[in-house]
Amino acid sequence: MATRRLWRGLGRQFTIGAALGRGKRAYSASQAFAEVLRLPSKQLTKLVFPLQELQRHLVPGSRPDLRLKIFDPTLEDIARAESIFTASSRNHIDYVSSAVRLDHAPDLHFPEVCFIGRSNVGKSSLIKALFSLAPEVDVRVSKKPGHTKKMNFFKVGKYFTLVDMPGYGYRAPEDFVDMVEDYLKERKNLMRTFLLVDSVVGIQKTDNTAIEMCEEFALPYVMVLTKIDKSSKGHLLKQVLQIQKFVDTETQGCFPQLFPVSAVTFSGIHLLRCFIADITGNLKTNGFQFS
Repeated sequence: MATRRLWRGLGRQFTIGAALGRGKRAYSASQAFAEVLRLPSKQLTKLVFPLQELQRHLVPGSRPDLRLKIFDPTLEDIARAESIFTASSRNHIDYVSSAVRLDHAPDLHFPEVCFIGRSNVGKSSLIKALFSLAPEVDVRVSKKPGHTKKMNFFKVGKYFTLVDMPGYGYRAPEDFVDMVEDYLKERKNLMRTFLLVDSVVGIQKTDNTAIEMCEEFALPYVMVLTKIDKSSKGHLLKQVLQIQKFVDTETQGCFPQLFPVSAVTFSGIHLLRCFIADITGNLKTNGFQFS
């Protein structure tokens, strides 16, 4: 079924530009994604739908639920989302400003999403990958953990704002708790918090603290598993199953589907872009099987 669905999307690749609308921005975005659509079926699945690719490695007869179909967009939906993340003369994607306190944050009225995670989880690298279709956007990536010390705000056209939050744990800013708690509790236009977990080591003690904070504030949040290129398939699958069980049994506000990604291979990046476009109200899909 998955393969048939993928190739149905492939059959539509030459009409994607028309579906996105006229103009240079739509054309360039569809051409970029057309490179992905030309991949063989297995490679396409691995790149765009990494959870589906992992499912193939489950032991026959086992029935763990990886929640694959809760957000299940078509390839055409994903191509449309690519256009939102593509910079052009009509779609400016820019760094706006930084803030150490909520009252210093820019007064933006777009839907907003924030990315938060442990120091060295790969947060800035992931954001840079999400903005790869806007190469002039300055997302600073450092090899030293704890590089991000402020809340960094990025505007994606007239669609939404993305906030890169300071990392918690090692070398976190001294005022991290006050900064982050105030933002999470009081930012009125915050639509979703993306909580990043290192897929190599799984949920750590500091991650549990962040999860408890999201639960206490009744925030809708999503777990994104980073660095999936760093593990063997067996180790990655073990971590995914453990984290999925944790989400199913220990959380209330976490979106049931996990989003495994790699900022190196770009696996999962296209699907995550589509999810962000959808939950910020900028892309109407039939992909949701959950509310």
